[in-house]
Amino acid sequence: MAHCCDQISSPARSLLCLALAGVLCLVQAANPANAGDIHLLTYDGPITPVAAEFLIQGIDRAEDENAEAIVIQLDTPGGLDDSMRDIVKAELAAKIPVVIFVGPPGSRAASAGAFITIAAHVAAMAPETNIGSASPVQMGGAGMDSTMAHKVTNDAAAYIASIAERKGRNPELARTFVTEAANLTAEEALQAGVIDLVVPSIAALLDSLQGREIEVAGQSVTLDTADAVIIEHEMGPRQKLLKQLVNPNLAYILMMLGIYGLFFELSNPGSLVPGILGAICLLLALYAFQTLPVDYTGVALIIVGVIMLILEIKVPSYGVLSIGGLTGLVLGSLMLFDSPQQWAQLSLSVLIPSVAVFGGFFMLCVWLVVRGQKRPPITGLDALVGETGRVVHPITPDQTGTVVFHGEMWDATADLAIAADSQVTVISVTGRLARVVPAAAAGDSSSNDGS
Repeated sequence: MAHCCDQISSPARSLLCLALAGVLCLVQAANPANAGDIHLLTYDGPITPVAAEFLIQGIDRAEDENAEAIVIQLDTPGGLDDSMRDIVKAELAAKIPVVIFVGPPGSRAASAGAFITIAAHVAAMAPETNIGSASPVQMGGAGMDSTMAHKVTNDAAAYIASIAERKGRNPELARTFVTEAANLTAEEALQAGVIDLVVPSIAALLDSLQGREIEVAGQSVTLDTADAVIIEHEMGPRQKLLKQLVNPNLAYILMMLGIYGLFFELSNPGSLVPGILGAICLLLALYAFQTLPVDYTGVALIIVGVIMLILEIKVPSYGVLSIGGLTGLVLGSLMLFDSPQQWAQLSLSVLIPSVAVFGGFFMLCVWLVVRGQKRPPITGLDALVGETGRVVHPITPDQTGTVVFHGEMWDATADLAIAADSQVTVISVTGRLARVVPAAAAGDSSSNDGS
């Protein structure tokens, strides 16, 4: 090979190198490494740690693959402040253009969604969508006093205004999203300088982005989306599961199922399955509670109510514990999630059946216990009282005889003589000695008592 190369003249060798270089350039131009790709993420739901993880991972992935831009189609009623700020930080630090599209028509970017939309390099909305209502709410259950509410509101207002100013949008109007809970339609937001585009679809959005100059990481970038390939990324199975868990209705049902499971396990130690399933349900409910506006007074009332209902089975209170338990359960369920935001509220269509089933179950347990206590004994010595047997050895007032009941031989006494093979009825048992009367006499005594 070396000899062959030596035989090629220098000009020919130079031409060969140029030809190879040209071929490599053509190959690279025909097969760019993800150049011009548009990454598309779609998120519909409250802004939670799961949403933050999904969107931030999407931005990081798009940066690693050198995408032309990342488009996030958003529809959210709002969510947690910490998760929202994590997403905004990722948008502001992104090395590629981040485009937020509030769509499809009928969607919204409320509360935390307004911050995320304003922080984008390009903010677009579909017709018949809205943005705003970003007043902060307390996400810990207890209400804020006036001083704390004023501080939180001022902090959020300054934050959204600073983001809008950095992105060249209307900071004063953005501030009213927080201070006055202002809400704008897509057309109003465009006219007020809060967003950049109103487009009906992702395809129309890409057409509008073609040739648009924006500033990314301190540098001017011209978007080229004419022949862009859209690569859509969805949530993984784990993220989809966790997203569904962050639902107040599901969290409440999981909590109730967990209580059921632990109750059955404590009632029947060693059964394992109810205890394991109950513990899993409670842990999943606790995961959801950490991302929801849980009022722990409501949790305490539910726990006290459940304890009262359990005690009703053990302690005769003539219904007082049952009434107290159901009251605590209902009040605790109503107070469990304290938020004006609809996504974080417990639906009455879930609450009422759950409380009814839970309370009905314990009422059934109480009724079964009471009924069981009123039944005559069916085991032990007391169960022999009222049983009829046959005399094997005669009985006299002065001498003990033998009687057989259910195949068992018992010593027996009586106040009068009873011959062998006579039918007798037990009226009391002391140790191994049964006191009996003739069966006919026992029947007459029952009839007279009944009359």
